[in-house]
Amino acid sequence: MNDRPLLSPEARKWLPAAAAGGLLAIVVLAGVALGGGSDEAAPSVTAESVALDNSTPVSVKVIETVETSSPLTKTVLDRTLGKGMAGDDVAQVQQRLTDLGFWPGPIDGYFGDETRRSVWAYEKLVLGVPFNEPTGQVTPDMWTGMQDPFVIQPRRVNSTPSHTEIYLPEQVIAVFENDVPVMISHMSSGDNEDWCEEVTISPGEYNNPSDEPLVRGECGKSITPGGVFNYKRMVEGVRQGSLGGMWDPVYFNYGIAVHGALNVPLQPASHGCIRIPLALSPSFQDLVSVGDQVFVFDGVKEPEAYGAQVPYFNRIDPDYSTTTSSTTSTTTTTTTLVPPSTTVRPTTTPPATTTTAAATTTTTAPQAAPAEAPAPAPLGP
Repeated sequence: MNDRPLLSPEARKWLPAAAAGGLLAIVVLAGVALGGGSDEAAPSVTAESVALDNSTPVSVKVIETVETSSPLTKTVLDRTLGKGMAGDDVAQVQQRLTDLGFWPGPIDGYFGDETRRSVWAYEKLVLGVPFNEPTGQVTPDMWTGMQDPFVIQPRRVNSTPSHTEIYLPEQVIAVFENDVPVMISHMSSGDNEDWCEEVTISPGEYNNPSDEPLVRGECGKSITPGGVFNYKRMVEGVRQGSLGGMWDPVYFNYGIAVHGALNVPLQPASHGCIRIPLALSPSFQDLVSVGDQVFVFDGVKEPEAYGAQVPYFNRIDPDYSTTTSSTTSTTTTTTTLVPPSTTVRPTTTPPATTTTAAATTTTTAPQAAPAEAPAPAPLGP
């Protein structure tokens, strides 16, 4: 594993343990009350689940206030920042996002796709913007609030040394190390739709113990189930499974994994997996370990109420055929997956900050039966 990035020295002074006398600092708790598929076989790792506490903590919406030693000077933004813009003000926003645990890409003063996705995540998690309505822009007022002294805390503390929290209502994923956020990202989960399609399953994936890719028709329902899980294994590179193509998957519920993807839209769009931006997936694997706890919040019940809820298993498509007639044939689609450049956690000194920020996390996402993944037992030919 690579060294895991933490907050910069400048950002650390906002941690509650270091605060004393003076201005108010805000601690944003990333939670609200009850609302809160994969290529060539690569070495994989497995582990037994970590024992879970049977109690059911309650996610609460809390803004704690602590005191800081002295006021800090804020910078003023004289324009609204958005994709394609550049300047020192963009670099300041990138640095502040980095210190809070978001991954805006290199702190280079250019507002690109990675910065925009980080702003999406900030809007959804901190400002409480509905998951499909973030602007991806930073207004002067938003920048003023972003400079307030606050840190984002997990809904579940004292978990495994590193743990992951997945917020389905907000479509945000966060990795915490010792309860400090080391990666917060925009994501896309299952869209709750029924589907039938041809799938290619890589050797070694669920339902394919052979040495050759398996192509067949399957039907399923694109649900991501809430619950408490542990990472079971991770595979570097590209894999194909019943849920589709995946970069650097980290599996936590049968075939359901957190993985990199080319398309990570604002709305839920996967077959049940957790899609994250493709540039983040290698670093994500560096930040998590097999055995880490994974809490999936669905906005309906607390994860502990579900436990390790099983996914919605696929079934063989009874209408699937590789050939249909003498004039029509079904062709297998081959997707060439080209890995992108990897985002490396930037480390520089952030701008000064102070004041008070309104932090909320709400929005309720629908949750149904378990999500989906490849079937654990043979489904037929």
